[in-house]
Amino acid sequence: MSSSVDEPLDLIRLSLEERIYVKCRGERELRGKLHAFDRHLNMILGEVEETVTTPEIDEETDEEIIRTSRRTVEMLFVRGDVVILVSPPLRTA
Repeated sequence: MSSSVDEPLDLIRLSLEERIYVKCRGERELRGKLHAFDRHLNMILGEVEETVTTPEIDEETDEEIIRTSRRTVEMLFVRGDVVILVSPPLRTA
C-alpha cells in the first residue's frame, strides 16, 4: 500500500487501523480506531469514545450551562453525512 497522498481520501486511507478524531454535526466528537471507510466517509470505528456537548439555559439565572456527556462504544458505524472533520486524535495536555 502506497504512503503518498494524491487525493483527499488518501489521508483517511493512511489512518486505517489507527486512532482518529471525528467531529460530527450536533456537537458530537468521536475518538476511535478506524477499521473501514468508503468514499462517502461512512466509517466503522472501534474502541470509540464519544463526547456530546449540549448547551442549556439555566431557568433561574438565564445563564448558558454547557453539559458534556461521554460514553464508550465497542464498535460504531458513522454515517458520512454527519462528518465535519477527520484528523489524528487531538492531544490533551
